[in-house]
Amino acid sequence: MRFFRILGRSIRDAFKSVGRNLSLSLASISCIIITLIIVALSIIVTYNVDNFSSELKKDLTIVAFVSNDADNFDVSKLKLDIEDIGNVASVTYKDKKEIKEEMMKEDEAFLNVMKEWDEEENPLQNTYLIKVDNIEKIGETATAINNLDAIDTVKYGEGMVDQLVTVFKVAQRVSIIAVIALILMTMFLIVNTIKLTIFSRKREISIMRLVGASNFGIKLPFVVEGMILGFIGSLVPVGLMIYGYKALYDYFGGRLFTDIIKLVKPFPFIYYASIIVVVIGIVVGMLGSGRAVRKYLKV
Repeated sequence: MRFFRILGRSIRDAFKSVGRNLSLSLASISCIIITLIIVALSIIVTYNVDNFSSELKKDLTIVAFVSNDADNFDVSKLKLDIEDIGNVASVTYKDKKEIKEEMMKEDEAFLNVMKEWDEEENPLQNTYLIKVDNIEKIGETATAINNLDAIDTVKYGEGMVDQLVTVFKVAQRVSIIAVIALILMTMFLIVNTIKLTIFSRKREISIMRLVGASNFGIKLPFVVEGMILGFIGSLVPVGLMIYGYKALYDYFGGRLFTDIIKLVKPFPFIYYASIIVVVIGIVVGMLGSGRAVRKYLKV
């Protein structure tokens, strides 16, 4: 019961402190708003990059062209050989007749040219379409497939895929580092802002010590105050993120520059991201305030 009395009093004192020190509170909230807006942007970018990377990984396919000299036995055995290589998620076979029909449906120019081809005149090759488990090892897998006897050529967009994998890895790491750096920056700003608040209330804290208040009882109102400031400071970034991202998604029609780069649907993603931003604001405000009290008041 004593703990709840202290907690209730601390919450009451924290709200009073925010009102009494309005200018300092507004300065702290402004710092939190600015940094959390950047944190929110970083979260959105990071999640979209990760989603795009995941979707691209699903679509990346190794195309293995079967040698024209291979007979039916060789073709059947080839599938087993490909599956035994490792890092192979799925193997799909398409003969040249099926490929011709698909190409004729896709483009009228192909239709006009290919409709006259009979089976013997068809210059296309039978193919195996292979999807991999780990995109980072796609080059090694393609090389292993290419070394099989009945395979003529292997294609998977070599240079472009390798570059995309590198870009995605760098983008993900930079985004994560940026979010962590911004959180630390927010905490630093709160520490320094709360430090000013604490300095202006040294007399009050001295009196609390004289009447026998415990260290916990002295620190708790400041920690609660930091949580309140963090929560209030997170509301503006959350509002901007919810309405801003939805407007951005609608404006670009769910894609960015090209149909390949698809944006994550606003709901429920934006709600989860909002919860993360609010939690970051509250936790950083709490930790920042606690650190300021511990470091500068030596309680």
